[in-house]
Amino acid sequence: MAARAFREMIVGFRKLHFAGPCVTVFGSARFGESHPDYKFARKVGEQLSLAGFTVMTGGGPGIMEAANRGAKDVEGRSVGCNIILPMEQAPNPYLDAFVDFRYFFIRKLILAKYSYAFVAMPGGFGTLDELFEIATLVQTGKMKGFPIVLAGTEYWGPLVNYLRDTMATEGTISSLDVDRFIISDDPEAIASTIAEAATKHFGLTQGIWKPRWWLFERSPWKKSQRAAS
Repeated sequence: MAARAFREMIVGFRKLHFAGPCVTVFGSARFGESHPDYKFARKVGEQLSLAGFTVMTGGGPGIMEAANRGAKDVEGRSVGCNIILPMEQAPNPYLDAFVDFRYFFIRKLILAKYSYAFVAMPGGFGTLDELFEIATLVQTGKMKGFPIVLAGTEYWGPLVNYLRDTMATEGTISSLDVDRFIISDDPEAIASTIAEAATKHFGLTQGIWKPRWWLFERSPWKKSQRAAS
């Protein structure tokens, strides 16, 4: 298992090395394109792409597909970290590059490594798992200054109330832990807030992304860049 996990990690690093500054979008795999949250996620993906970010998701259907699709609607970059499941979740068709993972913990590591912010759309256990792992990393100072957006006030409102009124009141978390969450229904505001934070906290600037080679990586955009020139 250790060797296989290490191999997955290296493959993920190599495959996504050229992804550029990413924002990870979490959300349910169960919503079809007629669902309001699918449309919402598609708009979020579009706005994130227009703000200069690569849209990264779990690579599957539903909300993940919608966010990736929104990026492609405006010719932005779109990548996915797909998990291999017994029901054989397939990568969605709106990805420039994707990596298949057997282990959830490696997948979450890769999602976190390349992201400047995290957007949680309505979702189930998997979304909550990813959301609270990131929240724990921020709470404990392992990750600093990373925005965590809860997209959908109606969906996330009861959870935020529970965190504030029960957990913070009981002292199991602090009110600051709750205040870190950014709650919004506005795709443009979500993207602009993330862009502002990326500039302020991480010094991200507009321009050409030029990462260094360190594991003989191949860029998934190399062919398209040659064709454009």
